[in-house]
Amino acid sequence: MTQPPMPARAGAGGADYDVVIGGAGVVGSAIARALSRLQISVALVDAANDVGQGTSKANTAILHTGFDATPGTLESRLVAEGYHLLGAYAQQTGIPVERTGAVLVAWTEEQLATLPELADKASQNGYHHCHQVSAEEVYTRLPALGPGALGGLVVPGEAIICTWTTTLALATEAVRNDVVLHLEHELVEVRTHGEITTVRTSNGELTTRWLINAAGLGADVIDRMLGYDRFTVTPRRGELLVFDKLARPRVPMIVLPVPSKAGKGVLVSPTVYGNVMLGPTAEDLTDKTATGTSEEGFAFLADKGTQLMPDLFDEEVTAAYAGLRASIESKDYLIETDPEQRYILIGGIRSTGLTASMAIAEHVLGLLGDSGEPLPPKAVVGDPPKMPYIGEVAQRPYADPERIAADADYGQILCFCERVTAGEVRDALTATIPARDRSGLSRRTRATNGRCQGFYCGAEIQARLDRAGQDRG
Repeated sequence: MTQPPMPARAGAGGADYDVVIGGAGVVGSAIARALSRLQISVALVDAANDVGQGTSKANTAILHTGFDATPGTLESRLVAEGYHLLGAYAQQTGIPVERTGAVLVAWTEEQLATLPELADKASQNGYHHCHQVSAEEVYTRLPALGPGALGGLVVPGEAIICTWTTTLALATEAVRNDVVLHLEHELVEVRTHGEITTVRTSNGELTTRWLINAAGLGADVIDRMLGYDRFTVTPRRGELLVFDKLARPRVPMIVLPVPSKAGKGVLVSPTVYGNVMLGPTAEDLTDKTATGTSEEGFAFLADKGTQLMPDLFDEEVTAAYAGLRASIESKDYLIETDPEQRYILIGGIRSTGLTASMAIAEHVLGLLGDSGEPLPPKAVVGDPPKMPYIGEVAQRPYADPERIAADADYGQILCFCERVTAGEVRDALTATIPARDRSGLSRRTRATNGRCQGFYCGAEIQARLDRAGQDRG
């Protein structure tokens, strides 16, 4: 295993680091990657044993154009900017992206009348490619759609992306550029004294000159440690169903509901892994760890899915999962700086945070600069990492004769449902940020994510995980 490098230099004024980032989700990892290109020492801290373990791993995985954001908000600007930044980064690093486009389907006269307003909102957000289509064209694009659609609004720029690879790529680049990754470090206390902040974690103390709170569901708790009481995170559970790959021809593009005051509703979308996804639900909870699925959620999605595409449930549901979104009182992102305490809050980052992540990072750099923090660039930084490809569009290792000829492990399939090879599993277990459990290995390779959910390959996968753990000591 490649050990995380030590910081290029300690933080100024006797601190361990210049910046500590709390939260190694997609936003925290994007900030770490941006800061890693500067001559400052940075730590990325998370309570979990892997990056992207919270909200970032369980969302709808859509690369949004930002067409439906509220015009004039910080969210609308950062989503629009992030769309282009992340799209370009995906090309550089090999993050799976499919530009399928989307259509909002109107099922009532009221929804149909709303479509021109949505197109106008998109134009206000700088996206000018939406166009309204008739019911006939909706069914031409989506023959499997249920009866009763009255028309639609096409958003050609919407895309699907691999959220797992995105977070991992950002964090990997950060670590390779000297960011120190502290996993299994739950943040439990923050104390400021002069220009130094002490961050007490479950695994020791760190000192820093700046603290960036990108803790997602826990952001309000950390914010209160700094003396604030400005927002409360309500965990909003979204349950989703994943259908077998045989369902994919029914859903060639993202099918969106027309949003209402109650929310954005349930969508049907293809995934970059060749499946179809239905969801999410929206249930406000009090428990920030309640990521289990429910009988009620399944029944709700089954009802909605049958209305949207009656034949969808002819195919098997291979997985059900739930994610928690960090819902707050504000309808916009809450990103604020406290120069006196050298503290930046990043709160209320909803599902659009995946798309906006790299733009949020650039915004944070601007806030640091505005606070008078010197941000000299590094003379030399590493190239963005080339990530293992786990999508369906480009060539996978099992089908690459040249790669197999060079390394026979890429010709040995361990997970037959997802065509995952021994070489890919080995690479994931010895990467810059290695997989440490079955869930982490699944996110890096797709192993055990297929139709049998690990029934056939699970024992071999676990054995390789155990051996890798023993090798790490």
